[in-house]
Amino acid sequence: MEYSYKFRLYPNRKQETQMLRTFGCCRFVFNHYLADRIETYKETGKSPTRFEQDRNLTVLKKQEETSWLREVDATALQSSLRDLDDAYQNFFRRIKREEKPGFPRFKSKHDHRQSYKSKCAGTNIKVLDKAIQLPKLGAVKCRISKEVKGRILSATVSRNPSGKYFVALCCTDAEVAALPRTGSVIGIDMGIRDFAVSSDGIAYKNHKYLAKSEKKLAKLQRQLSRKAKGSRNRDKARLQIARLHEHISNQRKDMLHKLSAQLLKENDIICIEDLAPKNMVKNHKLAKSIQDASWGEFRRQLEYKAEWYGKKVVVIDRFFPSSQLCCNCHGLWSGTKDLSVRKWTCPVCGHTHDRDRNAAINILNEGLRLLA
Repeated sequence: MEYSYKFRLYPNRKQETQMLRTFGCCRFVFNHYLADRIETYKETGKSPTRFEQDRNLTVLKKQEETSWLREVDATALQSSLRDLDDAYQNFFRRIKREEKPGFPRFKSKHDHRQSYKSKCAGTNIKVLDKAIQLPKLGAVKCRISKEVKGRILSATVSRNPSGKYFVALCCTDAEVAALPRTGSVIGIDMGIRDFAVSSDGIAYKNHKYLAKSEKKLAKLQRQLSRKAKGSRNRDKARLQIARLHEHISNQRKDMLHKLSAQLLKENDIICIEDLAPKNMVKNHKLAKSIQDASWGEFRRQLEYKAEWYGKKVVVIDRFFPSSQLCCNCHGLWSGTKDLSVRKWTCPVCGHTHDRDRNAAINILNEGLRLLA
């Protein structure tokens, strides 16, 4: 099983300079060979393969004009080529239209989110006491908050828009202990008023972290708009906005991780609905609230944690009428789908339903039917 650990780095001035140089070299390699693929395709009708470009990279590093490519980690440049090839293959692969990615784009040096990946060869990547040894960087001070288990495959060094540096260690053969069986099953209906409502009638609060910070964010953005472009004051204002966005994101991720772990500890089977947030945000009245809720990230966390801990996540078809189906007699209510309607009465059996809990019960029943 593969497992990833992410820690914050505290590089010194020399190490930070080397990281920035590596970001730039990887960006140059990606853009150079993307342009080469486009030009070759226009001339011959075929694109060069990754192995051809990999051999050409060795020649490029020996040239006097680009000899500075030898100053950084060679595996980082190879990983940049691999990322380019993956982006090309994903574009030409025949997959569903809504999931198909676009054509690879050139990377910009003005992007405040940068990263590169180094492969582990021998002992060039090691976890030390309060530090991590990385290729071309040596021992970088690091806040190691968790014991690293398994064999290290690679290390991805990244810088976020607020200027903080992180390293993500990808490890294999990591053993994760399965959670004890509880015998409980649950259905979950995602929403905006409440983040989630379970079939047991428990409503999990939607904290709306972005909405709570909107006034402060608007104030900082007004201050940024008044700063002269290219000035140091403008850069300081940009950092303040980036830190606030990072704070909002950390709040949301913390809530999602805690809730997904709690649900998996308490239940063996979790049934959820296959929502399509990309289509739902086309409703401009609800788009910001839907993105703030982050349903897709919650589902992703549930699925990979269930695989770790030996639990089961069942996904229900998005067109299943969970909100309009009576959980008692299975009669179909032909009323409005307006979100302002929170309760409705079944025309067949006369039972009054809470919209969200009724949907959660129907999702649970449909999930168990699919499993059976």
